[in-house]
Amino acid sequence: MLYILGELSDRFILFNLFRYQSFRTGGAILTALLFVFLFGPAIIATLKVKQGKGQPIREDGPASHLLTKKGTPTMGGLMILSGLVVSTLLWANLSNVYVLAVMAVTLGFGAIGFWDDYLKVTKQSHKGFSGKQRLAFEFLIAGIAVVVMVWWSKSPHATAVAFPFFKDLFLDLGWFFVVFGAVVVVAAGNSVNLTDGLDGLAIGPVMIAASTFAAIAYLTGRVDYSAYLGINHIAGAGELTVVLGAVVGAGLGFLWFNAPPAAIFMGDTGSLALGGLLGSVAVATKHEIVLAIVGGLFVLEALSVIIQVASFKMTGKRVFKMAPIHHHFEQLGWKEPQVVIRFWIISVVLALIGLATLKLR
Repeated sequence: MLYILGELSDRFILFNLFRYQSFRTGGAILTALLFVFLFGPAIIATLKVKQGKGQPIREDGPASHLLTKKGTPTMGGLMILSGLVVSTLLWANLSNVYVLAVMAVTLGFGAIGFWDDYLKVTKQSHKGFSGKQRLAFEFLIAGIAVVVMVWWSKSPHATAVAFPFFKDLFLDLGWFFVVFGAVVVVAAGNSVNLTDGLDGLAIGPVMIAASTFAAIAYLTGRVDYSAYLGINHIAGAGELTVVLGAVVGAGLGFLWFNAPPAAIFMGDTGSLALGGLLGSVAVATKHEIVLAIVGGLFVLEALSVIIQVASFKMTGKRVFKMAPIHHHFEQLGWKEPQVVIRFWIISVVLALIGLATLKLR
């Protein structure tokens, strides 16, 4: 909305500021942060009353969680999504197809996560709705979004995969790229979902990844910077910087309430939505492989579950004391804050490596 105001006004310098993505990104961060700060307590209080016993705690998880986390409400993703949507509506260019596609994935995945959380809370069980149905809906939403982004893209490499560290290495998949892109989005959503198991664990790396991709989106959307760095220029992708700024702001506000001991959990409502957002931004900016580097912690969490399940089914033995891997370190004696902060440090290092791929070509 404010972007439109900037476009309509040529006479006032103040209004012209709204044309600049950097200015609007700063505004998006502050707006989302303040929104979650102001309305967060009311949302938490409402969810606590509605949910009663709160999120069911895994009985096969760390024993300490049954004492420290029992009764804590979930669906905290509603706080994040509310701040994100309000901030995006206010500061982003709503005619931009990338913004619309990414927000559609975010809200679609958020709706799936919300329904899963609702079933878990009402049934007081860890089983939401069918995993196959859930994946089917996720792939449908992601596939439609990828088709829209490819169809609208003006890039000659719209259906190609770009490889980091190489300036001109592309693998054109044709329309099979839609399948590849959908897999990236769905995998990102579920990987973040698996990471959300300790207070503050998921939201920290999400904000780090969002900040990193905000820089990538901005540089990718600029003809001059993308040419200088030798990366694929995607016209219009720079507007995603505003959306990612809103994620950072809403995430900071949520972390205030999610810091240990958490007053609310993110739940599938937030983790699926934020993971889907990161995956769709990676597809939009043609940095799908870089997402695997920047979001390496999410990849590690997902792999730990896959390895654990495969090992147990084939050999009857477990590789980790408990999966996802953050619980493994808890079982080794690490305190929850130690796991969270050390995993944040890993995320920062991986983000720096991801950013280095922009220059090392």
